[in-house]
Amino acid sequence: FVQIIGVFCAMFGSVLIIKPGFANPQMLSSLVGLLGGMGAGLAYTFVRKLGSMGEDGSRIIFWFSLFSCVICIPFIITDFRPMTAGQGLLLIGAGCSACVGQVGITKAYLYAPAKEISVYDYTQVLFAAVLGFVFLKQVPDVYSLVGYVIIIGVAFWNFQRQKKIQN
Repeated sequence: FVQIIGVFCAMFGSVLIIKPGFANPQMLSSLVGLLGGMGAGLAYTFVRKLGSMGEDGSRIIFWFSLFSCVICIPFIITDFRPMTAGQGLLLIGAGCSACVGQVGITKAYLYAPAKEISVYDYTQVLFAAVLGFVFLKQVPDVYSLVGYVIIIGVAFWNFQRQKKIQN
């Protein structure tokens, strides 16, 4: 129950960052992102189940990635546009970063229950904000800053709580 409250608090922090509403021009993108987050949550529940059944993490990562690539093929074919060299390099960087993230999060879900790991998934919002500020000069508003503080606070609270339970 306490874990669920933590996840809902982190979701509330995300809502402050996203600021949903029909006046928000990024609303569709936000909804797609939410749908992606829900899909990722379901996927990592399956990863945890596979790990508890003794499945090797490397095999999970391989099949997870292969299946994702195969599923994306129709979307790539129907909306194909050639990339510039710069876009290609950025895509390679994104792929390498996603690979590191995929390996890390899969290992985390193999060794700990989803309820203990899920709140840390929200830290990707923080990394995106910092990188957006540094590289894209995107300045967050007050609501976003409050959302970031809530997410960091919930993750830290969960970390301290888990440490206390283990001792």
